[in-house]
Amino acid sequence: MANIDYFFATISPFTYLADDRLEQSAARHGASITYKPLDLMALFGRTGGIAPKDRHPSRMQYRSQDLVRQAKRLNMPFNLKPAHFPTNMAPSSYAIIAAQAAGGGDVGALVRSVLRACWVEEKDIAQDDVVRDCLSGAGFDPALADSGLLQGAETYAANLEDAVEKGVFGAPFYVTADGERFWGQDRLDDLDAHLTTSRP
Repeated sequence: MANIDYFFATISPFTYLADDRLEQSAARHGASITYKPLDLMALFGRTGGIAPKDRHPSRMQYRSQDLVRQAKRLNMPFNLKPAHFPTNMAPSSYAIIAAQAAGGGDVGALVRSVLRACWVEEKDIAQDDVVRDCLSGAGFDPALADSGLLQGAETYAANLEDAVEKGVFGAPFYVTADGERFWGQDRLDDLDAHLTTSRP
């Protein structure tokens, strides 16, 4: 079975705009997904990127326009300036890592729920009650928000190292088992085409 390493950040608006298209593609091609939340700001620092707030105004303006355009094209609700952005990515990331290890729920739905909480529902995804609600809604034990802290912290750091080693520099980022890399939700069609041509 083909596998896709899915590197993302739980406060990334472009990751939110990916919605469930990765999961749909994986299902079509019988591929598995390994969800790898990471510290996007640390990744930028390691790979030559710049945090949005530190970018040139022209780049910031373009980013704002493009996010609104993409959301409209995808018919997805979107708040360009949510009440709780930026916020600490670690609690939600740890919960996703713990949920993936525990099983029993829908990890993709959990990721989407966290992103929607930030970009649509005006919730602070660094807050324990928000994380627990997302876990429960995706079929996981909400107690994972507390019990998975140590494993989450270790894996979160390891995901960053894995990303740097595999040539990842942004989010969302998809890496196939044969080393093909796809950056951005607007490259999911290319990923799908690759999975089609690379099937045995």
